[in-house]
Amino acid sequence: MTLLSRLIRHKSVEQLQSEVGRRGDFRRVLGLWQLTAIGIGGIIGVGVFVLAGQQAALNAGPAVALSFLIAGIASAAAALCYAEFAGLIPVTGSAYTYGYAVLGELAAWLIGWDLLLEYALIVAVVAIGWSGYVQSLLAAAGITLPVWAQGAPHTGEGRVFNVIAALITLAVATLLTMRTEWGARLNTLIVTVKVIAVVLVIGVGVFYIDPANWHPFIPARVVGPDGVGHFGFKGVTTAAAVVFFAVFGYDTLTTAAEEAKDPQRDLPRAVLLSLGVAMVLYLAVSLVLTGIAHYPTLNSDAPVADAFKALNLHWVAVAISISAVIGIASVLFAFMLGAARIWFALSRDGLLPGWFAKVHPRYGTPHRPTIALGVFTALVAGSLPLGEVAKLVNIGVLSAFIVICSSVIMLRIRKPELPRSFRTPWVPWVPLIGIGFSIWLLSELALVTWGVFVVWVGLGLLVYFGYGIRHSKLEKQG
Repeated sequence: MTLLSRLIRHKSVEQLQSEVGRRGDFRRVLGLWQLTAIGIGGIIGVGVFVLAGQQAALNAGPAVALSFLIAGIASAAAALCYAEFAGLIPVTGSAYTYGYAVLGELAAWLIGWDLLLEYALIVAVVAIGWSGYVQSLLAAAGITLPVWAQGAPHTGEGRVFNVIAALITLAVATLLTMRTEWGARLNTLIVTVKVIAVVLVIGVGVFYIDPANWHPFIPARVVGPDGVGHFGFKGVTTAAAVVFFAVFGYDTLTTAAEEAKDPQRDLPRAVLLSLGVAMVLYLAVSLVLTGIAHYPTLNSDAPVADAFKALNLHWVAVAISISAVIGIASVLFAFMLGAARIWFALSRDGLLPGWFAKVHPRYGTPHRPTIALGVFTALVAGSLPLGEVAKLVNIGVLSAFIVICSSVIMLRIRKPELPRSFRTPWVPWVPLIGIGFSIWLLSELALVTWGVFVVWVGLGLLVYFGYGIRHSKLEKQG
């Protein structure tokens, strides 16, 4: 077998479909609403409670709603493509597995490797934002952590490690090693609380909107002494690139395909339902938040709660902080679940050590990669500031979106006869919109982000050629 043939070898769609009923690694316990809750839980979190305010203050002004809309268009096009694949190939691994079926082993490995890092970093970002709300709530109760434990270095004088952010990631990892249905039930309850909190923000805040706060809707572009521009439409697109990670998350539910009761029916529905609900809430919150507070005041660790405090609505601020503390945890649940299952899929296929592809004998969960991810994300969340980590999380997911959208087009050409429980409408135009927006958003990311991405890809190539290519299950099958 030539090197090229080894790099492009792939699992056929028919082979993957035939394995769906025969795989016994996981227990099928998740219904439509539990899957949808995982998707909503993965989407709504720091984007509503933290990034909407911060990006309004730093980049977009009141037009942060447009930033969410731009990011949402790209995400919606990709979501339609994910929905088609989720029904066609209901196997754990999400974009990694879909890429394996269409593009071949090397491309699949790279996208799986990228998503593994991006999902883990999203967990860290969300944990840092969660810590900000917890500390705000504790401060309201007269409790203050030691300065060294309040945050990572360079986030304030005397700060050394964000203890609360590290502890929540370890707690979620522990929960995810238990039975999947236990965590899913708790997650559904948490998501319900979170949605109620977002509706509270909208329902109360709409009565305190001052339209003057929306003018100018897109603040004039200003170049600072560092030569960096802020605001203007460029600021809107820059903010879109940053908040993009807040408008995906539905892809995490596709990683649980082998734990769904009826994956071919429920996975596509859950993908579209979760994104649709989340986008309506995001746009409404963005407009209300910038309507009740002048956007320069929103650059804080808990901007939504702070905005209501400024209105002397302290009961709303406390309710939001409590709900944020409870609700943001569901984002950690969704992305750590997704990362652990991608790691499991890579190991089951032989591209990473098979030791990680063992489920817990009692709980039926991929406990080994889950625990490893818990430790890694705890270290990142504890030692790095929110802004620096947030810049790193989008590039791999945008790359995955390009792969998924391209693969839908390719598979429609190669195998138009395959039965699809959901068909992406207006192919190739919808996938091309997803590809175009993803490329545009990639161009908005900083060079340092690209540099980290290149280093991670290079490390991934070393791992693949040093280990994966020789230990792949397809290699052993000849």
